[in-house]
Amino acid sequence: MSVRHLRNFIGGRFHDGIRTFAKHNPADGALIAQVHEASRDQVDAAVAAARAALPGWAALPVGERTAYLYALADGIERRFDDFLQAEIADTGKPVGWASQIDIPRGAANFRSFAEIARTLDMESFMTDTPDGRQALNYAYRKPLGVVGVISPWNLPLLLFTWKVAPALAFGNTVVAKPSEVTPTTATLLAEVAEEVGLPPGVFNVVHGFGPNSAGEFITTHPDIDGITFTGETATGSTIMKAVAPGVKPVSFELGGKNAALVFDDADFDAAVAGVARSVFANCGQVCLCTERVYVHRSIFDKFVSALKIEAEKLVLGWPMDPATTMGPLVSLEHRSKVQSYLKLAVEEGATVVTGGGVPTFGDARDEGAYIQPTIWTGLPETARCIKEEVFGPVCHVAPFDTEEEAIRMANDTRYGLAAAVWTTNLTRGHRVAQAMNVGLAWVNCWFLRDLRTPFGGSGLSGIGREGGRHSLHFYTEPTNVCVKL
Repeated sequence: MSVRHLRNFIGGRFHDGIRTFAKHNPADGALIAQVHEASRDQVDAAVAAARAALPGWAALPVGERTAYLYALADGIERRFDDFLQAEIADTGKPVGWASQIDIPRGAANFRSFAEIARTLDMESFMTDTPDGRQALNYAYRKPLGVVGVISPWNLPLLLFTWKVAPALAFGNTVVAKPSEVTPTTATLLAEVAEEVGLPPGVFNVVHGFGPNSAGEFITTHPDIDGITFTGETATGSTIMKAVAPGVKPVSFELGGKNAALVFDDADFDAAVAGVARSVFANCGQVCLCTERVYVHRSIFDKFVSALKIEAEKLVLGWPMDPATTMGPLVSLEHRSKVQSYLKLAVEEGATVVTGGGVPTFGDARDEGAYIQPTIWTGLPETARCIKEEVFGPVCHVAPFDTEEEAIRMANDTRYGLAAAVWTTNLTRGHRVAQAMNVGLAWVNCWFLRDLRTPFGGSGLSGIGREGGRHSLHFYTEPTNVCVKL
């Protein structure tokens, strides 16, 4: 792949930044792009362009506005191979995952929110008045305004469009910063926006980092009306402090330390396969991935042995090879973080069932960010590796004796994003899923999503919910209109 220059998209045009920084392929360390970092003045220009475009965009009839969203979805599909290659080069994820999930979902997000925007209704009430007459109360929703979008590196296109699509659908304009680790597909989306004739200033992309760069410039900008962010909890906390003086709304989907509960009546093979997927998918770099697995003691040893077999079946290879089932971590920097937890787990007393190291290939992949899928047992529930998010292809498996004990251990965390329950007892499945202190609970499945349902977490996992009509609560401001009749 030739080295690309990824420029900032401001007011409908591409602009060089104040400097460039290198983007490397995590599979082999090869240079794939020079990314143009936006200056403070350029972020100011992007916000000004979004502010200028806001009245006209918000005033467009819903049918005209959503037609642009359908055109963006069509544009992604028209350039499917470009997006696919860019996503793989940025992240190192296997072609099977990116082609079936990331790129299709990127297009689907635009279509889904376009359909929702076209079918919205408003609540209304007839109110009796003291003089024996009535008043009509109805809610009128207006766009939030200029929305700052800061997206993560693990699912770059999917989570970028998950925020951009509802913002645009409900009449907002956007200033977006993709992760500096995975900037390419956001730039390609800007190219598509230019191709389909999206009005200048409606959608802007600026590249850069967090502190003293584009991220900070967006979150502290007085003309940004709200911030939506997906990423690390610590960064979310920093953003909350930045927006606090302006009392601006935020929508955060942050980290997770998700649990899977496997009961003795579960479909054993389905549970093993499901847990293996939820632990190792995308090299464990999904906020919904499972890092804590609790298994009924009567099947514990059998389950650990079976999960070990599944982990060792994974094929660590070149991302474009269809036989590859696990690629590298997103960067050498992130691998160093994950390696620190592999070392810490042993220090805390873990038994390493499998993995725990870095593979050797004897080719250019040795310059990449690969790491072995890893399973631990034997840690106490107080261990740091049980409490802190690793965000890699790792899990700890622990036994439980009763349903109450399983629920208590699963809920013993400051995070609250997701959980998965594996049982053939339908009553238990409902009961345990409802007892989880999380935003999403699956029964006998994982990563199965309906885009109309609420998505988000509690505690250190975030604030608010997005998805379907739930996105209205962040991307619009309701005004109640009361008319005396």
